[in-house]
Amino acid sequence: MTRSIRVAIPFASAFALLAANPLAAESREPMSAQDIVTMPRLGAPAVDPTDTLAVYPVTETDPETYARKGALYLRSLKQLDAKPIRLDLEASDARFGGDGWLYYLADDADGGDAATSQVWRARVAVDGTVSDAAQVTRLPRAVNGFVLSQDAKRIAVFTEISRACASLDCDDSAKPFTPGPGTGRLYQGDGGFVRHWDHWETPGTYNRTFVFQLQNGEVADNGTAVDGPDGAGGPSGDTPTMPFGGNEDIAFAPDGKSLYFVAREADAKEPYSTNLDIWWSDLSGSAPVNLTAANEAMDMLPAPSPDGRYLAYVAMERPTYEADRQVVMLRDLKTGKLSALTAKADLSFGSLAWTPDSRWIVATAQDVLDTPAFRIDPRSGAVEKLDLMAGNEAHIGNVVPLRAGGLLFTRDSIGAPPEMYLSRKWGQAKPLTDVAMSRMGTLAPVSVERFSFPGANGDTVWGQITKPDGIQGKLPAILYVHGGPQGSFNDSWSNRWNPRVVASQGYAVISVDFHGSTGYGQAFTDSIRNDWGGKPLEDLQKGLAHALSIDKQIDGTRACAMGASYGGYMMNWIAGQWSDRFDCLVQHDGVFDARAMAYETEELWFDIWEHGGKKYYEDPAAYERWNPANHVDKWKTPMLVITGEKDFRIPYTQGIASFTALQMRGIPSQLLVFPDENHWVLKPKNSLQWHNTVFAWLDRWLKPAE
Repeated sequence: MTRSIRVAIPFASAFALLAANPLAAESREPMSAQDIVTMPRLGAPAVDPTDTLAVYPVTETDPETYARKGALYLRSLKQLDAKPIRLDLEASDARFGGDGWLYYLADDADGGDAATSQVWRARVAVDGTVSDAAQVTRLPRAVNGFVLSQDAKRIAVFTEISRACASLDCDDSAKPFTPGPGTGRLYQGDGGFVRHWDHWETPGTYNRTFVFQLQNGEVADNGTAVDGPDGAGGPSGDTPTMPFGGNEDIAFAPDGKSLYFVAREADAKEPYSTNLDIWWSDLSGSAPVNLTAANEAMDMLPAPSPDGRYLAYVAMERPTYEADRQVVMLRDLKTGKLSALTAKADLSFGSLAWTPDSRWIVATAQDVLDTPAFRIDPRSGAVEKLDLMAGNEAHIGNVVPLRAGGLLFTRDSIGAPPEMYLSRKWGQAKPLTDVAMSRMGTLAPVSVERFSFPGANGDTVWGQITKPDGIQGKLPAILYVHGGPQGSFNDSWSNRWNPRVVASQGYAVISVDFHGSTGYGQAFTDSIRNDWGGKPLEDLQKGLAHALSIDKQIDGTRACAMGASYGGYMMNWIAGQWSDRFDCLVQHDGVFDARAMAYETEELWFDIWEHGGKKYYEDPAAYERWNPANHVDKWKTPMLVITGEKDFRIPYTQGIASFTALQMRGIPSQLLVFPDENHWVLKPKNSLQWHNTVFAWLDRWLKPAE
């Protein structure tokens, strides 16, 4: 099957960019690296108990210093013609309590230069007036995050502290893993992670959650550790989980008398395990109960129904596989009955939210190139895709169900960053914010065309072409390869690998969701296992050829390819397997040597699963079959290599090795190393340098005569 859908950016929405800026498209400047680095960024909204007001964060970047700071805005949900109001608060992580107060994180008032982050609260009026700001917690440690009970009579806070500590005033400054007299750290072989993602571990110290009672808006007791006394049977591990867990790992029961949380045991099995479990604490201080001990795969996103009858969560079935299908599970808290609610839906759900009346669960999941919202019936398991946006859903997130069937959510696409929308009674949504839309309207537009084609094994494979809109003449091609490998360059905005900003430099960006991508059913996702260089490469080859056949504006004689993580691996693989096709490659944090990767990466479950479930020494052939290092003798394509020294997922030595191979072969090459970045480039100035370096490299090989 071959199918193409052409969509001009912006997509249909209440904010028409041309209406915001009546200038003709050709008179507007292309989007630049400066634009993407300094574009305001919308965060997740919070809604007051009456569904009258929404508060949302916006991250702003100074265009000269590149310093970033957060701002909070207030938006009426009743008067849709009212303008958002910037609140006079220096705060983060804000949300409303059931008492109507706005709770947030800010520096300790008495901390001076050594101030730590603490919880505050304030009154916020409809006109944006902030009053009665007062500090809620005065804890001896920084509060990294918090969750409130529904009635705002209890608060759960999390911070890093030794597992041996029963309270937050515990002195855990002595670290047994630094015995001295030198600076060396001594790790034990059965202690779990030595390093994880971008930091070295402190054995015995974890993210831990403590619950405090609140009286008159202040902490009223010494707090209770939800993981229970050390050695009493509770977990020894991070809550929220590291490195990406947050408030979604913690949920109070509706009556506020107990709490659900996610944890993974930090022991010798930790680097091999995806066994996240959901625990329940009665807040008495005793050991919590593991509710999902029977499942050795991942359980997460605990979401109790507002009426207290059910606990919903998502679960994977296969241990050690981090990209398995996430099925919505439902536990009847009265009878104990457990059901796989969405077992018949070949979708992997990534968020859960109950409607206030406990009638529906609203969840999001990737579906081909979109991430729409779905309405799930907890009684039957029926799954209904919601039609909330005219045109296409693109990427919907941060869903907050309101009363009377309303939904507040964010939506973004390849064409534009997130904005906030409101749907009444499950109908078409209306925009509530203009965080970046008007600014995007001052930039030259792009168009996006979706296409499908028969890929490996004759399976339908989808892709997208993003290019400057209304530009005449031939455009060089950029083949974009996503990471994961279980991922997708779906129709969503990215602050790092952004097709629009690359296309705006005068290129046609072609992205292909090869075998292993998400959003096409679990069998398609699974198909990359033990086949990293097989079907995915065939899909990329066929996808590029198909894109060139349906869009004659693209100049296939001028083409570069680029990717990060698995996409970076594919650049190394292409260098040895498709060496005559591209004018240049951009390889970011990619695997160069499968053998070294097997012994250097931290989350061992990933590499072992991807190579058939055996360690390297148990089945070397599985690793060597798709090892780029074995084909360096065929390398000839110029390559830019990028890596971060704090990347412990694919250690920077892999990038050094790739660059060394290029030097040995005498191939034109560059190496860009960020000492202060991990697997991602996050800092504003570094992001600007990344983009400028990549654009210069592409221009060097694709626009030599200009």
